[in-house]
Amino acid sequence: MTDSIPAQVECGVDEAGRGPLAGPVMVAAVVLDPTRPIMGLDDSKKLTAGRRESLDIEIRERALHWRIIAIDATRIDEMNILNATLYGMQQAIAGLDTAVDLALIDGNRCPDSPVSCQAVIGGDALHPCISAASIMAKTERDRYMVALHERFPIYGFDRHKGYPTPAHLEALMRHGPCDEHRRSFAPVRRSLQAGLKL
Repeated sequence: MTDSIPAQVECGVDEAGRGPLAGPVMVAAVVLDPTRPIMGLDDSKKLTAGRRESLDIEIRERALHWRIIAIDATRIDEMNILNATLYGMQQAIAGLDTAVDLALIDGNRCPDSPVSCQAVIGGDALHPCISAASIMAKTERDRYMVALHERFPIYGFDRHKGYPTPAHLEALMRHGPCDEHRRSFAPVRRSLQAGLKL
C-alpha cells in the first residue's frame, strides 16, 4: 500500500484596472475547490456584466479561499502602475487563508513572493482559477467605480469605469481631476498642467 501524494494547492491571480485614469487597480487571488466545480468560468472580458455578477457570487460561495486587494490611485502614482499591480498580487497571495504551493499569474510578470509563481500569458482563458480571479477583480472594481459615480457624477464613472473614453477625457479637461484620478497618467497630468482642478 502506497501513501497518496497530496494534491498541489494552486491559486489563480489576476487584476482589473491597469489602464483606467481613475480608481484603484483590483487584484484577486482564488483557490478553487475541485469538489465544487463552477461552470462557465472564462476571461472576464468575454463575459457580460450580468454573467460576471452571477459567477462572482458562485466563486465567493464555492471557492476554498479568495482575497481581493485594492491599490488606490495615490499608491499607483507613488509606485507606477506596474509595480503597484505586482505589489497587489503579492499582497493578495499573502492574504489567502491557506498555504499555496503555486500561484498562477495572468500575464508575463510575476511578483516577488515566497510562493512559487508562474506567469501565464492569456491565463484567464486557460486556467479556471485565473478566470475566477479575473471575474472577481473585474466585478469588485466595477462596483467600486459605480459607487464612485455617486460621489463624482460629472465624470460618468458608472459608464466607462475610469477608462480614457472620449467622454471621460472631455469631462477631465472641463472639470479637472478628482482625488481618485491617477496624477501620473498623461491625460490627468495634462489637465493639471492646464490649471484645471475639481
